Amino acid sequence: MHRSDIFVIYDDVQYDKGSWRNRNRIKTAGGLQWLTVPVHIRFEEHPLINEVRIDNNAGWKKKHLSSIRQNYSKAPFYRQYAGIFEEAYSREWEYLVDIDMHFILELADCLGIGEKKKKIVRSSSLGISGDRIERLIGICRYFGASIFYEGAAGRSYIDPESFARHGIKVEFQNYRHPVYSQMHGAFVPYLSAIDLLFNEGARALAVLAGMN
Repeated sequence: MHRSDIFVIYDDVQYDKGSWRNRNRIKTAGGLQWLTVPVHIRFEEHPLINEVRIDNNAGWKKKHLSSIRQNYSKAPFYRQYAGIFEEAYSREWEYLVDIDMHFILELADCLGIGEKKKKIVRSSSLGISGDRIERLIGICRYFGASIFYEGAAGRSYIDPESFARHGIKVEFQNYRHPVYSQMHGAFVPYLSAIDLLFNEGARALAVLAGMN
């Protein structure tokens, strides 16, 4: 998101089991803990991400907020960002995509790369169809993009030549996880962005971008 001018949230592709779309990890004194938003799902129906409803009978919001408070209340920048979570968990959410989008936009703003800095859109609002690759190319062409940023995993299925025929260069990310200040013992990578924000505050983006 930091590197792009336009960031597209792919919200109308098939929801897959075991993904990060309804869960993430935080660090506790006892080790890693998952924060999971329970959902009503029937995988045989092949639901899209933006069709998945939250199971609000599980009391998950109270559990999430309690876990965040318990494990980060002593972090250097907890008070600066705690209100984001208190406000979000006070709301009623029906669809998973809505709370996902809320946190994506809120945390992007905290990092300084939110909607005030660039355009963030949902793919479901674009009306672009096609197979996996055709659709990605279609989205790029819709915005007149000359460069398409793709994660390292995309090397297994994306053919840069397909994009090049439309004047689009594919750049695969070579992300190297930074080490930053953490609580609760030795450093643990690949946690929720809230771990970085609570521990590093305004320096978070510089840490992510390798400018620290």
